[in-house]
Amino acid sequence: MDDRKSPFDVIGQLGALRRYARSLVRNPDDAEDLVQDALMRAYERRPTFRQGANLRTWLMSVLHNTHIDSLRRKRSQTRRVEEAALLSQGLHHGGAEDVVRLGQLREAFFSLPEEQRAALHLVAIDEMSYQDAARVLDIPVGTLMSRLSRARARLRAFEEDRTPTHLKIVGGTDNDHG
Repeated sequence: MDDRKSPFDVIGQLGALRRYARSLVRNPDDAEDLVQDALMRAYERRPTFRQGANLRTWLMSVLHNTHIDSLRRKRSQTRRVEEAALLSQGLHHGGAEDVVRLGQLREAFFSLPEEQRAALHLVAIDEMSYQDAARVLDIPVGTLMSRLSRARARLRAFEEDRTPTHLKIVGGTDNDHG
């Protein structure tokens, strides 16, 4: 049996990768996701690892670049969603009630988790096919459909629960109060 360590001993670097990921994202679950994404990227790019190079340094670099790419992707998605909201706001010339309603709907949309918001934006606003949207998000079509379903369910729940308790009815007759 050969006791020599493999030059690509990723398992021995997990602790350091997890610590670094946690310092980048400050959330244990997100840190685990980041490490997993980085390890998948490192595995895909394994041929670029130079024999004799420092594996820890290379893996930390892959982890860091994965994190930066994720931040850029999230910022880009958020920017697209905000631009779409501004465009839809400019296209609508309804009354005050419609403006309030649109604001509430926009708030509900932005309160969706980022994954659901991105999926809904690509399919409902950009009118992408499920396959194209899944490709953009780099997820399976089934995962996209699940995210869309959850997003739509949350928006339906918002629609059902939207009783404007903070608005006061102005006008009417005394019979309205009792």
